Amino acid sequence: MSRSRLVPGAEVVAVPGRGLAVRTPEGEFLSIRTGDADEQLLLSLLTGGGTTARADTELRRVIRGFEQAGFLAQGTRPAEWPADRRHIRLIGDPVLTEPLAAHLTALGADPAMTTPRTSPVDVDDLLATAPAAVVWCLDGPVPDGLWDVADRLPEHGVAWLRCHREGWQAYVEPVAAGPGDVTSAHIRSRRLAATPAYRELAAYWSGPRTSGAPARLTVPAATLLAALLADDLSRWATGAPDPAGLPARRRLRRVDLRTLTVTEHPVLPVPDVAPTPKKDG
Repeated sequence: MSRSRLVPGAEVVAVPGRGLAVRTPEGEFLSIRTGDADEQLLLSLLTGGGTTARADTELRRVIRGFEQAGFLAQGTRPAEWPADRRHIRLIGDPVLTEPLAAHLTALGADPAMTTPRTSPVDVDDLLATAPAAVVWCLDGPVPDGLWDVADRLPEHGVAWLRCHREGWQAYVEPVAAGPGDVTSAHIRSRRLAATPAYRELAAYWSGPRTSGAPARLTVPAATLLAALLADDLSRWATGAPDPAGLPARRRLRRVDLRTLTVTEHPVLPVPDVAPTPKKDG
């Protein structure tokens, strides 16, 4: 018979006078109606300490409820980083690429850092080392046109991920890995459409900008941004399911660098503009 255990993040607790309850990976508590099932044997099964061979009908009913709710992992192992997706090219500012490289190495990838680029590059340059994915991190706003060529990477079978900072706010954009995914150009268009200050935002992006003491990325803030990028890359590489919430390929994350608060915003690709019909005559 099969061996069952709780998925990571799910836990069972004995509540005085109320029986057993499960704390879900999302942090909610749900009561467990064990009926006449042997609770000690149930707890043993949920920790992987036995098989369902000894389970009676009532205990099998409870175990089946855990399975249907998605709280059981049937002997599964964490997915390893596939060999054909290990080579990740990192471009940008070392304050972000260095902690990101450390995260990716620990997860099983093979990151390679490139010197920062401040001007557009051609697609052959981006593909020169045959990367499985390209990540571009900027400790500042994105200059006009810098990422236009990189937006074409998914057309060449290369995943494309990026982040940048605007003052005390940083933006982690979704992974683009195939046709129909969200590019940096889509993000810019959506952000301009969503704000009444679109002229000011466009002017801010294009520069020049005057500032006093610069906002500097702290070590905790840079580590958080790197961790978010590494998690997205790991899910893309291993095919791990998205956590509850917005799908990773349809989510823009905004990080307040003062409080390290992360907010998610849904984002969709921007359809191509239809050509203007020609007038008769």
